[in-house]
Amino acid sequence: MVKRQNSRYTNGNGNGHAYQRQELPPRGPVESLIYWRDVKKSGAVFGAGLTILIAMSLFSLISVFSYVSLLALFGTVSFRIYKNVLQAVQKTSEGHPFKEYLDTDLALSQEKVQQLSTVAVAHVNALVTELRRLFLVEDLVDSIKFGVVLYCLTYVGAIFNGMTCVIIAFVALFTLPKVYENNKQSIDAYLELVRSKILEVSDKIKAAVPIGKKAETEKDK
Repeated sequence: MVKRQNSRYTNGNGNGHAYQRQELPPRGPVESLIYWRDVKKSGAVFGAGLTILIAMSLFSLISVFSYVSLLALFGTVSFRIYKNVLQAVQKTSEGHPFKEYLDTDLALSQEKVQQLSTVAVAHVNALVTELRRLFLVEDLVDSIKFGVVLYCLTYVGAIFNGMTCVIIAFVALFTLPKVYENNKQSIDAYLELVRSKILEVSDKIKAAVPIGKKAETEKDK
């Protein structure tokens, strides 16, 4: 299992921008899939997911759900009949072919639900707080950068529809982590260079904009 690292940038008290790395814990089976630890399993999930997403971009969600469900039901019914016939011919009693899956407990425990709810609420609160900070211009430079991102997204929306963006994100999820793992050193070097340039430009803008200085002064107080 490969340990993933999350880069966090914090402002020091008059000491510039301090760069710290904090290791995140592994995420188990999800990480194994996106890092292609088991090529067959990751390939099956990637192929099936991509096929469903492409089908959803061409047909309605109801049609895709119906056809996929019918295909899965046809496969399970055919396999059940095949195993019953095979047991009758061989005069064996192996039991239900899907007994292992039928006995699997799929119920969510109360502790698991509470844990997921706590994580979800924490993320929602963080998102709402950050959006409030950006829209109410707590930091002028950050709000301007947010506006630039939104402006770029208007061009993305004009070129791609929502489902196309989801397909691109899905493909990126199964390719970028592995590419980063194989080229970590060189990618980190370029990212550090880009980060330093962005921080340099941001510092120059903050130094030139009086509102930015005023906001920083109020924060220090």
